[in-house]
Amino acid sequence: MSWLETHAHARKRFSLGATTAPVEPEINLIPFIDVLLVVLIFLMISTTFTRYQELAITLPTANGSESQAEVKQIHIAVSRDGRFAINGKVTDRSQLSSALMQLSGQTDNKKDLASNLQVNIDADARAPHQAVMSALEAARDANLSNVVFSSQTKK
Repeated sequence: MSWLETHAHARKRFSLGATTAPVEPEINLIPFIDVLLVVLIFLMISTTFTRYQELAITLPTANGSESQAEVKQIHIAVSRDGRFAINGKVTDRSQLSSALMQLSGQTDNKKDLASNLQVNIDADARAPHQAVMSALEAARDANLSNVVFSSQTKK
């Protein structure tokens, strides 16, 4: 008599034709969560945050000190290819005046509010002169006379 014949539980383990209970498949979520966290950390580290994400502009350089007065500002960005963005929202040249009028509140006869607004034109150093002039004309059409040009300081 062999050892397999005397031990019934061993025969079940070693037999090739015996049926076993089906094993329930289970998904292990811990490695999945680990991979997602690594991807999230990678994206957080590699992402850059810029002030104007819509238009890539390079400001011209100038010497001088910054203004100390706190004034409500409207930023008009002019890119090197002549596109416009008002307060970070890309706008067409034809809609520039109407967008400035809407922001200044001119439609509700608020002339005092419009005189306290400052239009800050952030034009790229290589922006076309016509695009900058269009931004100035739009500010004039919206009755905004306090216009400032942005620049970088030399390091």
